[in-house]
Amino acid sequence: MDLTHFTTLAHAEHGLCVVSTLRPDRTIHASLVNAGALAHPVSGTPVVGFVVRGGARKLSNLRADPTTTIVARAGWDWAAVEGQAELIGPDDPLSAITGEDLRLLLREVFTAAGGSHDDWDGYDRTMIAERRTAVLVHPRRSYTNG
Repeated sequence: MDLTHFTTLAHAEHGLCVVSTLRPDRTIHASLVNAGALAHPVSGTPVVGFVVRGGARKLSNLRADPTTTIVARAGWDWAAVEGQAELIGPDDPLSAITGEDLRLLLREVFTAAGGSHDDWDGYDRTMIAERRTAVLVHPRRSYTNG
């Protein structure tokens, strides 16, 4: 799936996107994240990624139901990506990505979302301490007003 328009809009707003997940009562939980498009670390297919702090509500929602929508916008132009979230982090033991590969993936998602850092070692320590998880959204549908 082509994520070019999504990427352009996300970069225009420093990666700020709105992600929506389903609560256990089937109502919508929306929050702001930094997100960007990247290649899946195993398959190479395009995904939208963001990083979530361990224990965050959106993380527990995605563990219960990985269905999600993420929207990038710049001005009145927007693009949405719907799909299934894959969780890759220290609290997701079924993931094939751990250790050094997880450390590098968290950096890759951060930079895809427009981030940069002066102290990557400090960044890595924070990711470990906060039990951060990479969320990779496998696009099933995308749409836009553009």
